[in-house]
Amino acid sequence: MSETKKPRKEKIALAPFVSEQYHGVLFAGSDEAGRGPLAGDVVAAAVILDPNNPIAGLADSKKLSEKKRLALFDEIKDKALAFCIARASVAEIDELNILHASMLAMQRAISGLPIAPEHALIDGNRIPKDLPCTAEAVVKGDDRVEAISAASILAKVERDNEISALAERYPGYGLEKHKGYPTAQHLSALEELGVTPIHRQSFGPVKRLLEKLA
Repeated sequence: MSETKKPRKEKIALAPFVSEQYHGVLFAGSDEAGRGPLAGDVVAAAVILDPNNPIAGLADSKKLSEKKRLALFDEIKDKALAFCIARASVAEIDELNILHASMLAMQRAISGLPIAPEHALIDGNRIPKDLPCTAEAVVKGDDRVEAISAASILAKVERDNEISALAERYPGYGLEKHKGYPTAQHLSALEELGVTPIHRQSFGPVKRLLEKLA
């Protein structure tokens, strides 16, 4: 009896995004980092790239090694026409919910750019309210628009650095390893050490623990 292998599915590269609304160069890409973790702020960035000063290797931050992200983090800040990193706090996440807090963080990042963009491209399928310019949502934009890729890198590195610093203030939770995500180690530490001020009380595992202790 012969065995046959199933053909391996080839990954199809996404086509670069081409806007039907805007054809200039003074546009911002925006993305966020930290929707899924149980702890810490959600961080967003907005970037206006300089077409005359290209940056090689831009991609979705999740697909890059930490070493590559750190190198690009400095290069983006050095070469971009403008960038801004903003956030929504744990309290705002619990008050608004994570989706609206993420939108708020991106709105703050775009509005905080030192050069006003003429247009903004937002990663995902939603557009934040009260932006200072026209905007489009781009599904999988961090793979399709270099400015969004750059924003995703700034947001992720900034948030990772912040969580690593918080790990020193709140030892025992393993924050420096899992960055606040709900790993088995993190959930076990919550049971043993309790909820800290940086934990999102509206998130299921944290909320259930608080209800159990009430």
